[in-house]
Amino acid sequence: MSSISLLLIYSFIGSVAGLIGGVILLFKKDWAKTLASISVPLAAGILLALSFLDLLPEAVEEVGETAFSVILVVFVVLFLIERFFFYLHHHQETGEKHAGHSHVQGEEVVPLIIFGDTIHNFLDGVVIGASFLVNPTFAMVVSFSTFLHETPHEIADFGILLAKGWSRKKAFWANFFSSLATFPGAILTYFYAERIEQGVGILLALATGFFLYVATTDFLPEATHAPRRYLGQQAIFLIIGILAVVGIRLLIPEIGH
Repeated sequence: MSSISLLLIYSFIGSVAGLIGGVILLFKKDWAKTLASISVPLAAGILLALSFLDLLPEAVEEVGETAFSVILVVFVVLFLIERFFFYLHHHQETGEKHAGHSHVQGEEVVPLIIFGDTIHNFLDGVVIGASFLVNPTFAMVVSFSTFLHETPHEIADFGILLAKGWSRKKAFWANFFSSLATFPGAILTYFYAERIEQGVGILLALATGFFLYVATTDFLPEATHAPRRYLGQQAIFLIIGILAVVGIRLLIPEIGH
């Protein structure tokens, strides 16, 4: 199989597959709640482990201490975007309050939600493409982690659009076209990152900042706010996510080198 075909498969797993999973689980409320209690802490563990054990070391190897500056800038920029413009990720349904304002405050917010999701999906593609340039097997792990954090994300998106009066068909196609942004993100990164001086290292640092932001501002707080009876279970799945990445690195040594 050619490299570009493999990259497209990983992009599909990280975008469209997550969308399909979200659509199915949206109408299976019990399944969705069970999945969220497992996938959110699991994804947090995977994202944290990938960031600190793989993405960050690779970025530092490529661009040195510049990687830390890029991560800081990405983290702050994403915070400012979400604070003042639109949310790049949201797992709560309508009316949830954050930072003094709600995720959904009227029909005019819907285009911002879709635009934010499109940017989020494009960044997912950049992450997958950058990791693919380092190691295709590494990209497979990244695409799986992207799938885990996209599925509950899509459930929330559908819930918001349906609550605003959109039909299921309209909501599906809006999210489908938004998910396709992952493909140009991955392809453009694959073809052009190495042509830019230190391009791969900068993109790996960007990916690190993006994953750390999602894990620490979205998944970990959500796991922390779960009912007390689920806290032990969520802690276990957080650790399982971390150990899964460590285990893959041991089984496939080239990922860590």
